[in-house]
Amino acid sequence: MYKTKRFSAISLFSRFLSVGVINTAIHWLSFFALTHFGHGQAQSNLIAFIIAVTFSFFANGKFTFKTNVSLGRYITFTTFMGALAYSFGSIADFWELHELVTLVLFSGTSLVVGFLFSKYVVFKEV
Repeated sequence: MYKTKRFSAISLFSRFLSVGVINTAIHWLSFFALTHFGHGQAQSNLIAFIIAVTFSFFANGKFTFKTNVSLGRYITFTTFMGALAYSFGSIADFWELHELVTLVLFSGTSLVVGFLFSKYVVFKEV
């Protein structure tokens, strides 16, 4: 039984990672477009996140966790992860970090934190 649970967790994370690759591309392209047009990193990171999270939420709900999606789950996920995105952008603005540093740090952190939050809170089996 241990091997089944471990394989299941690895398989689940692999599907989450697959969706995350597309989500990251959407996020990064949106972020660079917004900063190019003069928005600060905090605002750009938050808006880019909201654009990408919509795809990610529905894809992960159906493909990764194979569960029902709902407005409540969407709001819970978006609020928590949006706060994380905005926080990273605010810190980057304060420290005047390069945009690429912001994206790399946020992407890595949101992959791990987003998976755990999705698995144990948003798409938790009741």
